[in-house]
Amino acid sequence: MFKYNLRFAFRMLAKNKVNSVLNIFGLALGIACAWMILLWVEDEFSFDKFNTKEDRLYRVEVSMTMDNYKFAMESTPRPIGAAMKAEIPGVVNASKYSVFDNGPKLFTIKDKSLYAAGRYCDSSLFNMFTFAFSQGDALNPFPQLYSLVVTESTAKKFFGTEKNIIGRSVQMDQQHDYTTTGVVKDMPENSSIQFEWLAPWQIQNIESVAHGGKSDEEDWGSYGPMTFVELSKNANVDAVNAALKDFIHKKSPDQKTTTFLFPMKDWRLYSEFAGDKPTGGGRISQVRSLSAIAWIILLIACINFMNLATASSQKRAKEFGVRKVLGAEKRKLIGQFMGEALMMAFLAAVVAIMMMAASLPLFDSIMGKNLQLDLKDPFQMLSLLAITVICGLVAGSYPSFYLSSFNPVGVLKGLRMKGGSAPLIRRGLVIAQFVFSIVFITGTIVVDLQIRHISNRDLGFNQNNLIQISPHKDVYKVFQVIKDELMKTGLFENVALADHIILYGGDSRKYKWKNQSDTDVSVSHRNVTPEYVSTSGMKIIAGRDFSENAQSEGSNVLINESMAKTMGPGSAIGKIIEAPEGYPNVIFKSMTVVGVMRDYVYGNIYRKANPMIIFCKPPEYQNFLYVRPKQQANIGLAISKIESVMKANNPGYPVEYGFVDEEFSQMYTDEKQRSEIFSVFTVLAVVISCLGLFGLSAFSAAQRTKEIGVRKVLGASIAGIARLLSIEFLRLVVIACVIAFPIAWWMMTNWLQNFEYRIHISWWIYAVAGLTALLIALATVSYQSIKASLVNPVVSLRTE
Repeated sequence: MFKYNLRFAFRMLAKNKVNSVLNIFGLALGIACAWMILLWVEDEFSFDKFNTKEDRLYRVEVSMTMDNYKFAMESTPRPIGAAMKAEIPGVVNASKYSVFDNGPKLFTIKDKSLYAAGRYCDSSLFNMFTFAFSQGDALNPFPQLYSLVVTESTAKKFFGTEKNIIGRSVQMDQQHDYTTTGVVKDMPENSSIQFEWLAPWQIQNIESVAHGGKSDEEDWGSYGPMTFVELSKNANVDAVNAALKDFIHKKSPDQKTTTFLFPMKDWRLYSEFAGDKPTGGGRISQVRSLSAIAWIILLIACINFMNLATASSQKRAKEFGVRKVLGAEKRKLIGQFMGEALMMAFLAAVVAIMMMAASLPLFDSIMGKNLQLDLKDPFQMLSLLAITVICGLVAGSYPSFYLSSFNPVGVLKGLRMKGGSAPLIRRGLVIAQFVFSIVFITGTIVVDLQIRHISNRDLGFNQNNLIQISPHKDVYKVFQVIKDELMKTGLFENVALADHIILYGGDSRKYKWKNQSDTDVSVSHRNVTPEYVSTSGMKIIAGRDFSENAQSEGSNVLINESMAKTMGPGSAIGKIIEAPEGYPNVIFKSMTVVGVMRDYVYGNIYRKANPMIIFCKPPEYQNFLYVRPKQQANIGLAISKIESVMKANNPGYPVEYGFVDEEFSQMYTDEKQRSEIFSVFTVLAVVISCLGLFGLSAFSAAQRTKEIGVRKVLGASIAGIARLLSIEFLRLVVIACVIAFPIAWWMMTNWLQNFEYRIHISWWIYAVAGLTALLIALATVSYQSIKASLVNPVVSLRTE
């Protein structure tokens, strides 16, 4: 029986070639989309799962309030880990883990110099996290002070091989020789912790004390490293958090902070906080939105199947009528059609595999992943099977019940079966398809406009043609020589040094001034050379810029507009700002404002600029070199000159440079990714919807063949007949627009709330989305309408 039904199903597919192709191709697109996104979602949820202690590892988070804004940060006081382990029951291990300290470090191996990014940590980190050692001892990774644990790829980069490198020496930043004491396998891509090398945190502590700072054990006011902790198997997390809440405040009463544990299982997807409370948001919102899109695309494909199957029901009415007369039960008829639907879904799955193989590299490039199509992977095969079965069951559900409900007496008498609710349901499904499509089109337009709005906003400085050179050790000692040699070439407008990357936030402190109304203001500060403002293209709107002689400026400072407004009414020029207490490295106790700069964008590019002070301190406080070529200069030649001058005056340090405008574009990568995703899935949604509309319009034209013939005989024009056949479907798209616009407005308005600097959704966006959907629908149904209207009426009216 099964063999007979299978053979019969293939015959039905061959008999209805157009419908079969439309259904299979539409279902294949839906299955491929859902499958790709499911692989991406699975990868997102797999982050850090390889750590055997994942359920017991936590990151310490500190919540504080600045500028009336409460936020959580991963930077912690240096002594907190050791103190927690000693004083809080349930904490069995802790490790400091540094941020990237001013970028990658320079390593010298014989006559080879190269950069590698790494971290400083406590040796306990290797007992907490799962590192696969290929050489060395995980129980004693740092047997001496200047030890270095590297990954296998770093070992190859350093020594040309990852084998037998224990004991080999490298020099860091042309200062200390480090001995390679361990080699670990490269960290998986789905690891939150990534590094090329690890070195003992004790080195950082020694350097801090050498520069006049306090040691780790006593410096509760110095924030820097992340702190990871491991709890015992039976630890009560709530009890640990209760003990940790005011832990820092008790150690340092002047700090009004709260502290809590953030579990590793949430690091990747739930990293959004409201003060000291996780909001349940973060990257999970993107996972949810993409998952919803996948299921919507799959649903649109299933809707096509339902529409085409119920629309062509007249062709199979007699078949089902005969089967009923011969005693076929309703459940068997339903089973037969469901079987046909599942068979078509499995054929679509085969096509989907080919689509996946072709499109996965593009999807990977958009999502920044390295997903692989592996049919031997049980998860991939099970997920494909599940999607296929769900697709087949959903697609075949309504048509099977509809066809099995036909009255056999009426069918066999040759009476035309009334559609009942089927036509209404078909119209509703078409409307649903285009509602989704119009929402996607609107979302694509809004996201693209928001990206353009951000990328074209006035940054307050000239990002174009501005070159940023990564920090080189002691470059400040030869800065004047480098500047003079570059300027002599005639290719450059100016050269400057700064202590922070121009686009990112740096250190913030609380300063004081006369008649200060708000004492809870956090002020960013920069240390620069006198050429910084002119090199960057910033504007002085009041007062003056720094003079060329940095030494003559003394305690003079520049501030930005936001800082001037914060300091109160009247001109800010000449006002005195007092340095905060407790910062031994602050050179000036009292600072005089000599100039006000126009606000420029840094840190969070979606918000307005925070208050800022710019110091003109001695060059040793700066690390980043900024060079602006002249507008008419050849960039290739300019880069070549920079490299030659830097190599001549700062030998041993490879030159690493970048353009600030390119770095700026990297700051809204997530939004560009979202735009590309919306664009791709919008096209897919529209294509699948049009496949169904094409099939329905063909069926509608076939059903009205004789009517079209009569109308032509009576003098109807081709345009009139085409308009008659098209208007019904266009009316459905108009209804879809009415439903979709409020939904799109609500969704995109909520999304835009994430940005302080955002666009306003104008009426024309909806007009463009609706008109686009109408034109696409018109183009789809016009072909069938015109084709039907061109048929000779003699053929149309011929008696069957």
